[in-house]
Amino acid sequence: MDKNAIKKYAIWARRELIEKVTQKAQQFGIEEEKDADPDADSINGVLLSDTQKEQRRALIEKIRQDGFQQVMEEVAYTWFNRFIALRFMEVNGYLPSHVRVFTDDNNQFHPQILTEAIHLDFDGLDMEKVYAMKEANQEEELFKYLLIVQCNDLNSILPGMFQKIADYTELLLPDYLLREGSVIEQMIAMISEEDFTDQVQIIGWLYQYYNTEPKDQVFADLKKNQKITKEKIPAATQLFTPDWIVRYMVENSLGRLWLEGHPDHQEKFLPTKAEQASYIQTHEDDGKWHYYLKEAEQESDVQKQLDQIYQEYAKLKPEEIRCIENKTQNWIQINDSYLRGVA
Repeated sequence: MDKNAIKKYAIWARRELIEKVTQKAQQFGIEEEKDADPDADSINGVLLSDTQKEQRRALIEKIRQDGFQQVMEEVAYTWFNRFIALRFMEVNGYLPSHVRVFTDDNNQFHPQILTEAIHLDFDGLDMEKVYAMKEANQEEELFKYLLIVQCNDLNSILPGMFQKIADYTELLLPDYLLREGSVIEQMIAMISEEDFTDQVQIIGWLYQYYNTEPKDQVFADLKKNQKITKEKIPAATQLFTPDWIVRYMVENSLGRLWLEGHPDHQEKFLPTKAEQASYIQTHEDDGKWHYYLKEAEQESDVQKQLDQIYQEYAKLKPEEIRCIENKTQNWIQINDSYLRGVA
């Protein structure tokens, strides 16, 4: 994984998206330190649709509550988050439609979703609108429309990532996404497809690198004894948890709980000395728990009490186990390979 390229892209993408989102707000007559009329029917002589008027009113109200810069940051990150999620899903074949959103089968920046537009079956897709935009050769507009519908269609399976887009977030979707140099084109050009293939960690690294400049600013302000607002705290405290730490935590919590109740599964999950030595050299995932720590030998009376507890663990079913993450603001990924074959 080329972390230098990932970091370079994430830092640039944040600046680019904030700039483009801000430009979209300005197109609708919304600027920083300017009181916009929420009931306007047109902007610079251009009539607004009923949907645009509703979205614009919601945007103005949100800015009045949270401030212009904060809202631009939030919308920029929302689109960044969705772009990288869609890229990860298309590369790994996770999209239910099996139609790539940003590239073709050869990983070229020719969105398959455009060539397959009339064959798509997304929930809420207005096919008449699709035909009209194709006949008018409005590729940019069609791509933005399909992108929004694709995100909404994914809401049913990933509601936390793809909330329904029907508010100012849609209004501020940047223009010219199909042009060379756009935030999507650069994501494809700067980060290799291999770095997205079977590499769920890339989402965490992109998130952390995206916040590089806000994090640096927080610590610079602290040195000046400036008060840190609640909006800036996440950039400094929400850090990506590397894969080896995730494995260590899961194998020695959920994994330990399972093996204590099912000692006959140890051979299946715990590596041999040869397998451990090979992993240390190659770090190739073989499905074994290489970060599992065996318990120290206990006194006989203590061991008897533990054995009684383990008998209760043996009755547990995988779907009955509940894990609670403490409030450390860490994102923890649990790879399904840890319990592959258990359920």
